[in-house]
Amino acid sequence: MKFLIDNQLPAALARWLTAKGHDAVHVLDIGQGQTEDRELWSRALAEGRIVVSKDEDFFVLATRPDDLGRLLWLRLGNCRKQELLERLDSVWLQIEAAFESGQTLVEVK
Repeated sequence: MKFLIDNQLPAALARWLTAKGHDAVHVLDIGQGQTEDRELWSRALAEGRIVVSKDEDFFVLATRPDDLGRLLWLRLGNCRKQELLERLDSVWLQIEAAFESGQTLVEVK
């Protein structure tokens, strides 16, 4: 799977996903840190990437009728990087299975 990590999440998340065998880039690593959400969403769609974000604006984009984008929506509140990675690690197999089965929106609380 391919992922685009949003600005408010740590770059370590992209490295964590890469270590799991995925293609993951953080917006800061590709010079897109100040890019509008709609433009990031379009880029992710064009590149076949799943957006990973805490931003509710992406939820709005992901739930538009006929939208083909995919979102991993992290609703964990403010937490340390290690807490974030541990939570994702605990549910990662379910996240992968959800996207592989065709789900376009996966929420993690």
